[in-house]
Amino acid sequence: MPASERDEAPPRASAGVSMRDLLASCAAARAVSTPPRAPAPVSVPTVKPVELRRPKAA
Repeated sequence: MPASERDEAPPRASAGVSMRDLLASCAAARAVSTPPRAPAPVSVPTVKPVELRRPKAA
């Protein structure tokens, strides 16, 4: 075996982070860094409050 081939080690798999864990961490980072949505606008009630209603004349 020539010396140049003997010095080259085969590529080894690193004990890094799985793709699933990487994607989960990205999703979590996005969730905590996104500001909350603005509250929905409050609609104005179309019915008058009870004390302002007048009874119908019979």
